[in-house]
Amino acid sequence: MSDTGLYLQRPNLIVADLDRALSLYESILGFRREFIKGPEPDSYSYPVFSIPEQAVLRFCVLSANDEQPRSLSLTEVTGIELPPMPVPRRNALVLRVEAYEEVCAAVQAAGLQMFPEEVLKTNDGRQGRETAFIDHDGHVVLIYRIDESDRRGPTR
Repeated sequence: MSDTGLYLQRPNLIVADLDRALSLYESILGFRREFIKGPEPDSYSYPVFSIPEQAVLRFCVLSANDEQPRSLSLTEVTGIELPPMPVPRRNALVLRVEAYEEVCAAVQAAGLQMFPEEVLKTNDGRQGRETAFIDHDGHVVLIYRIDESDRRGPTR
């Protein structure tokens, strides 16, 4: 296959309350806010996400760090009731976090549903720890950390 020039820009999560979502994604997980855009009635998000036109949108872009600018976006949808997330769950945000224990404790303190921790064994033989939780809007967030003595690169 030829080089298609593929570049992953960022995933986008639909949220019901942007401020509540930022309390997790900024304050607990450590993303940095780049900007928030107010309502735009002609936003491309309406047709792409099948959002009814009476809904009001706000859009926020977050960076994981300087090497990963604008790596996550959150779109707040208000003015309508968002349906519950489907089960089985169909996607997950996977994040490597260095402050694994602190993040786990903060997620628990926020009252979010957490799954039991597992031993992580990567396909290249590294080991670490992983767990997952459900954010305020029903998105799965999997966090992991590779053991300090077993670092060979950033991939899971």
